[in-house]
Amino acid sequence: MSAEATNPAPSRRRGRPRIDLRRLGRAALLGPGTRDRLPDAISHVAEAHRAHHPDADLAVLHRAYVLAESSHRGQFRKSGEPYITHPLAVTLILAELGAETTTLTASLLHDTVEDTDVTLDQVREEFGEEVCYLVDGVTKLEKVDYGAAAEPETFRKMLVATGNDVRVMSIKLADRLHNMRTLGVMRPEKQVRIAKVTRDVLIPLAERLGVQALKTELEDLVFAILHPAEYENTRALIADNATAPDALAAIADDVRTVLREARIPAEVLVRPRHFVSVHRVRLKRGELRGTDFGRLLVLVGDDADCYGVLGELHTCFTPVISEFKDFIAAPKFNLYQSLHTAVAAPDGAVAEVLIRTHQMHKVAEAGVVALGNPYAAPAEGVEPTGEDGERSDPTRPGWLSRLLAWQQSTPDPDTFWTSLRADLAQDGEITVFRPDGGTLALPAGATCVDAAYAQYGEAAHTCVGARVNGRLAALGTVLNDGDTVQLLLARGEAGVEARAGDIAQPDPASGPSPDWLRHARTPAARIAITGWLTAHPEGVKVPAAAPRPPSTAVSADPPAARDAAANAVVADLPDASVRLARCCTPVPPDAVTGFPVRGGNVTVHRAGCPAVRRMEAAGRVPVDVRWGEAAECRVTLVAESFGRPRLLADLTEAIATAGAAIVSATVEPPSEQRVRHTYTLQLADAAELPALMRAMRDVPGVYDVSRAQHPTPAPH
Repeated sequence: MSAEATNPAPSRRRGRPRIDLRRLGRAALLGPGTRDRLPDAISHVAEAHRAHHPDADLAVLHRAYVLAESSHRGQFRKSGEPYITHPLAVTLILAELGAETTTLTASLLHDTVEDTDVTLDQVREEFGEEVCYLVDGVTKLEKVDYGAAAEPETFRKMLVATGNDVRVMSIKLADRLHNMRTLGVMRPEKQVRIAKVTRDVLIPLAERLGVQALKTELEDLVFAILHPAEYENTRALIADNATAPDALAAIADDVRTVLREARIPAEVLVRPRHFVSVHRVRLKRGELRGTDFGRLLVLVGDDADCYGVLGELHTCFTPVISEFKDFIAAPKFNLYQSLHTAVAAPDGAVAEVLIRTHQMHKVAEAGVVALGNPYAAPAEGVEPTGEDGERSDPTRPGWLSRLLAWQQSTPDPDTFWTSLRADLAQDGEITVFRPDGGTLALPAGATCVDAAYAQYGEAAHTCVGARVNGRLAALGTVLNDGDTVQLLLARGEAGVEARAGDIAQPDPASGPSPDWLRHARTPAARIAITGWLTAHPEGVKVPAAAPRPPSTAVSADPPAARDAAANAVVADLPDASVRLARCCTPVPPDAVTGFPVRGGNVTVHRAGCPAVRRMEAAGRVPVDVRWGEAAECRVTLVAESFGRPRLLADLTEAIATAGAAIVSATVEPPSEQRVRHTYTLQLADAAELPALMRAMRDVPGVYDVSRAQHPTPAPH
């Protein structure tokens, strides 16, 4: 039973006066009214409901009230009110937000199964499957059965139910709001515990579902309990400003005049900031001015008028460009749409302005509650969209899908509870694109590691790299909204790279590095990585292709054989000793040039080698060099790859199959799972070089093969 009792709330929304719960409680005790009309105790609910749904059938609300009142009769809240006042208050909150009849019916009954002898079967038989599902979704699990795990497991149950019907969470949020309004009779330590859960879980959920009207009041109530000194200071600032001249009202009059002259029908309102918002502005700006205690809200008929208003304001007032944000063209992940701007009055006062349509305002205030029943099948021939083309199916937004996915991997209640709070602490959401045209919804600040686990699940253990917007990127790269991400996976023992759309089978010989945990932002990624590392305490074996110390293998070719590989002739000195520069390893038919060095030798470089420009700048005189008739050549190639088991063996096999001999090979220590291999190779025919490079690039995990471009020391 919800035991919170009434207490004057630290803040209340302006407008409709708060309902007298004591009077409603006395009316409830009198029982249902006549058969022809609703009981007086829920007349306020009926009035608020009809304001949003004029044609609503209230008969089902009548029956739900009768069942709730009779089943809760004799139960009282700790403050002394009859218990029926609680479901009535919760239902009134939802009715004022515009909830449809099914939600209100379930709201009236939301505590009957938990606190009375009414069963789910009775609810199903009397009110149908939908109402039964909603009531079951918000019914708490018993501490007798779950002990200390009852609270986290109850939230898990509610979230899973929300995955199928977000109206479950709408009822829970309204339930928590009324309990927070009436929390004052509880012991201080219990007030703090409930306020912290509200702050960490319920407020972020209200934000994600777009129910700003509930979120802002919950924030103020939590603020009053957890930060009483700051709350009192903010309350005093707001009280002092209430007696001062209304600076925003004067600017609002000017805005009305401008829009009237522009013939743009609009409603201009002064929207006071709530307590937490004022506190945040004070921390940001220091001393507050009169215009900091609220914002202007401009409501218009359609999207085009929003931009018309914006143009007029920026023309007739001085705009503060840094404050402009367009959430109409790019809505927030919680359905929010609006134009944000700020203008400066002649006296220098800055007023923030919100511009939106009436439908946008409805959704901004009530979020998913304002969308009615998004699960009802649309009429034949009717597209499943809301008014003004608003999105009307919030059943599985990205954040909820992610949450439902990772919670399945956390049977431990403590781990689930910790991960849930961490997940909900993420601010904002981004959308990234896959090469196949699909999208991934991720929290702001997510990295390539998070994208890998979001797309492939546990198969992402074999991720070896990523391309972001076509360029290779480290797995720790933070993604931005709109990025295109191609994830590269090694599949099977051979480490075949997974193409876009493929799902790799995890390779038992490879897996995530502990460093990945530093880059993982989503619980799904962290849980999967931690699970793999726990199951493989020995860690990932160092791939043969990526030894810790640099290692060099040199062939047994004598120096004379290497010199014989120099197939170049100096035009003016045909008998001169020639050496091919190691910085660029020229081979036929490269354009080449030479420079005399000590001992009468000539070093041959590719014409485009950076060393050529440096020596010419230093005054060194080049000599003409041409290739001889011999086809044999020596070349140095650099292979860039992602580390994986057997990579070195696969590369050397590809080189041998292409008919090249390895003179020397160097493998650098891995960095962020990338490995650089440098091979000096002897080819029987220089014409085979392109085919050799293609064969090396085809080795899974190798993403680039190029001719060596080593820096050379500056000439003396």
